[in-house]
Amino acid sequence: MAAGKYRRVSRRAQLLANFQMTDAQWENLLIPINMAFFFQSSVEGKVVALYPSPAGAVESLLSLDAWNEIVQENAILSQLQPDIEALLVNRVGHAHELSRAEYYIAPIDECYKLVGLIRANWKGLSGGSEVWAEIGLFFSGLRSLADVVNGEANA
Repeated sequence: MAAGKYRRVSRRAQLLANFQMTDAQWENLLIPINMAFFFQSSVEGKVVALYPSPAGAVESLLSLDAWNEIVQENAILSQLQPDIEALLVNRVGHAHELSRAEYYIAPIDECYKLVGLIRANWKGLSGGSEVWAEIGLFFSGLRSLADVVNGEANA
């Protein structure tokens, strides 16, 4: 611990109000569902993209070019603390034209909490109404805790 092996998980939660990501950019990230989180892994020395599934967190093959394009348009992403903060993306409502996409800087443990929630509540092929209600409650809670920022660096 003295050598910095362990790090305290961030409690910072920010809703990125003016986050810029087109549908084409999302598709270039090769995420098969409309929800994922991205974090800089100091162990792997790269940005890791994970999406929740009934089996747990699944890693997606992230195109570095696609990620770098999104970082260029959203300078706040360059401030993510490695291993302990992630960009958490919820595009489920957006994909069904029911709501806007949501983008958060979230503590990494909250991202894994979402994974566990989905794994514990998923039923059948589509997840069932219970899991979608739990996902809604999760994002409602995160939204209520998050500071709304414009997405610019040093915001």
